[in-house]
Amino acid sequence: MKTFFWILGLFALAVGLVVAGRYNAGYVMLVFPTHRIELSINFAIALLAALFLALYVLVRALAAMLSLPARVRLYHEKQHLERGRDAFIKGVQAYLEGRSGRAEEAAASALKRHYEPGLSAAIAARAAHQKRAFDARDRYLTTMEELGEPQDYLRRITQAELLLDERRYLDALAVLEKIKVKHTASLRLELKAHQLARNWDRVEALLPQLDKRNIYDPAALAQLRRTATVEMLKRRAIDLDRLRDAWHKVPSELAVDELVARVAAECFLQLDAGELAHRVIEDALEKHWDSQLVLLYAEGLGEQALKQIQKAEGWLPKHPRDAALLLTLGRLCAHAELWGKARSYFEASLAVESSHSAHLELARLAEASGHEDDARTHLGAALTHALAQLDEVSGGRRRRLL
Repeated sequence: MKTFFWILGLFALAVGLVVAGRYNAGYVMLVFPTHRIELSINFAIALLAALFLALYVLVRALAAMLSLPARVRLYHEKQHLERGRDAFIKGVQAYLEGRSGRAEEAAASALKRHYEPGLSAAIAARAAHQKRAFDARDRYLTTMEELGEPQDYLRRITQAELLLDERRYLDALAVLEKIKVKHTASLRLELKAHQLARNWDRVEALLPQLDKRNIYDPAALAQLRRTATVEMLKRRAIDLDRLRDAWHKVPSELAVDELVARVAAECFLQLDAGELAHRVIEDALEKHWDSQLVLLYAEGLGEQALKQIQKAEGWLPKHPRDAALLLTLGRLCAHAELWGKARSYFEASLAVESSHSAHLELARLAEASGHEDDARTHLGAALTHALAQLDEVSGGRRRRLL
């Protein structure tokens, strides 16, 4: 409809001009020194319009001729950019599909055409790394460095991740330390690097930031905290004062954790600090019962064995059929030279669960009391039980001696 009205308007204008020109008797006179020209006003108007149209066409033609080189250059740049974009898209797709060779080739082509140079170089570096072409990877990373500040974070994150994959965690840490503003990705990489470097103090220091940013679920974060605490205690187990100071810094909820308490008790026992180890075990068992932990209660014994027997017998009503507790009580009684009571607890442990440890303890008691036959019987049972456990652990692949 719009076009129809335009055509209708043009026809109306033409008719109006024809009618106006028919009744227009005016003229235009042009006077020169030697000539005089008279023109009708209608012809003069038509002539001026024709001259204006010719001048307009001439100017447009000249402008088009002058702008032709720039338009050709713009066309080539557009084609160059489109080829770079196509190469970049192919590179991203190939990288996500796991086709490293094709991804590197396409990304390098996009980088050569300066299309998203930072991203293209990052994809090419990652693809080259997957091919274990480390020299090519480093060249792409150098190209990213030459791009300057806008690509600095992307370059460092990419480089750190690839170095960690190569297990060059110290070099990765050096790269990550240069990142001023730590985001989630850099914190993850820094945590992994410190874990590989066994810098458990730094791992423990990073955990509050990870918790605040909700990077890991609570169960995974708790496991990380347990592992860091355990490894930190093991490292401090070369000196009693250092171990005691480290233990005092452990949060109360972690101090009663079965794994943490077990490792702490073992470390104290290694340093002949049996009293501290027993206190750790007692505090942990009050919160969470652990049969493996209660076995350590009979190690590193001193002059307080009677108090420990009373303490362990206090646990017995709640855990009457715990073979480990009964075995521990037997060992405590044997240390206090309560031979009859010790034998009763060892036999009660065997009644609940047969174990080579209980048989071995009974063999020692029998040998000490001069019952050689009983001693040999229990030693044979202990050996049989130990071999059965070995077969179970090895899946029956243990080589039997002829």
